[in-house]
Amino acid sequence: MGTDSRAAGALLARARTLHLQTGNLLNWGRLRKKCPSTHSEEEFPEVLECSASHAVEKINPDEREEMKVSAKLFIVGSNSSSSTRNAVDMACSVLGVAQLDSVIIASPPIEDGVNLSLEHLQPYWEELENLVQSKKIVAIGTSDLDKTQLEQLYQWAQVKPNSNQVNLASCCVMPPDLTAFAKQFDIQLLTHNDPKELLSEASFQEALQESIPDIQAHEWVPLWLLRYSVIVKSRGIIKSKGYILQAKRRGS
Repeated sequence: MGTDSRAAGALLARARTLHLQTGNLLNWGRLRKKCPSTHSEEEFPEVLECSASHAVEKINPDEREEMKVSAKLFIVGSNSSSSTRNAVDMACSVLGVAQLDSVIIASPPIEDGVNLSLEHLQPYWEELENLVQSKKIVAIGTSDLDKTQLEQLYQWAQVKPNSNQVNLASCCVMPPDLTAFAKQFDIQLLTHNDPKELLSEASFQEALQESIPDIQAHEWVPLWLLRYSVIVKSRGIIKSKGYILQAKRRGS
């Protein structure tokens, strides 16, 4: 095992929270492989920040008005609404902005055989509403809600969803009843091709074990994954895209 792997293992063995940042994925192919700097091996922080520092790209404040900053949040292993605020705060910090233009929340995980209901969405939506009211987000949307689910959320919510993503791989065409409802209430219908489970606890632990063989990967649970993109408004060009992940040690 290499020195870098041993150092990472020593840090993870004492940390309670793990933050992973990819930086701008568009930079990865243009840069030589370079190991990011780490804390001194004598220091063992409780929150371990891991990022590809050479790929990090903050938005120039002078260009902010020309950029649309959007994100999609996938809740993986936590039913805490604080995950929503943590994810948005970290995205703003990584990109060097005070506000995200839009955030879409993927349907939260539920038990097998249980249908998604308004009660499952409410705690996360309430936190998104708080973030809109505090001007951390401009607009908020949903993903994979059918007409009944979207209508229930719309009627209950104080801040209404302005968009709903539909996976055309599962339905081929936009459902007519959903299309009619969205048109009536000015909700934009978008498409996506994300898998039903973008990141699972098992796949995260497997990747962690492969990277650091001597770590107790089963002790670590991913809480959320956020995917962000920065698009030049006038030209539709993707300037930056990346992922941010938060994981915690069990029981911490």
